[in-house]
Amino acid sequence: MPAMSRRQRRRIETTAEIKELALRQLASGGTHGVTLRGIAREMGMTPAALYGYFDTRDDLLETLAADTYNRLADEQEAARDALPEADTAGRLLAVAGVFRDWARANPAEFRLTYGDSSPGVAAPSENVVAASRRCCMILVGQVDAVWKDAPQELRQAQADWEDFVPSLAALTREHFPHLPPQALLASLRVWGRMYGPVALEVFGQFGPEANPQVLFQAEMNSALDMLGLKPPASKPSR
Repeated sequence: MPAMSRRQRRRIETTAEIKELALRQLASGGTHGVTLRGIAREMGMTPAALYGYFDTRDDLLETLAADTYNRLADEQEAARDALPEADTAGRLLAVAGVFRDWARANPAEFRLTYGDSSPGVAAPSENVVAASRRCCMILVGQVDAVWKDAPQELRQAQADWEDFVPSLAALTREHFPHLPPQALLASLRVWGRMYGPVALEVFGQFGPEANPQVLFQAEMNSALDMLGLKPPASKPSR
């Protein structure tokens, strides 16, 4: 590939700095705390110059969301692939554990991507949806790994492709054409067990003496049981 020009390198560096400052604003003030004018002021740029990188605040937030989903998916895939394929329970717990660790370490990014919609923020773009679907397909892949031996109750659940968001159903059928809609339903049930306790923890719904790890582990053990799996003999403490 031809070497990048100095101007191209400078643009990449400036874009990275804008996103880094936006993440700091997000962490301190949520989505409403992210302002292009504030970033421009901190960088010593005019607002007009910053608009040459991002047209609107929503464009910047969408870029942050897509980047966040992709980083999370990368971490989940790395944790999953660090374990042998035969360790289906361990791989699923690894994917779930990364999700919880990431959410606890990055509550602002969790709120941006998995929290409630913020007033004034536009609907997700195709890039954001595509990035978010990476994490979905990782989970469907874990269900796929055990589907042929899954309990009959799970395999015979009432489900049709029309029951799901069309884009999610279409992507599942594209990546896993051999799976029935019941497998996607099972994946979403696992997702509910992952997301629920993590959201309660990040949104501060536990008392100071509570141990959120207990609920999270109980829900993940329930997910394993639903899939016909047993927890590994020893699990890392989180």
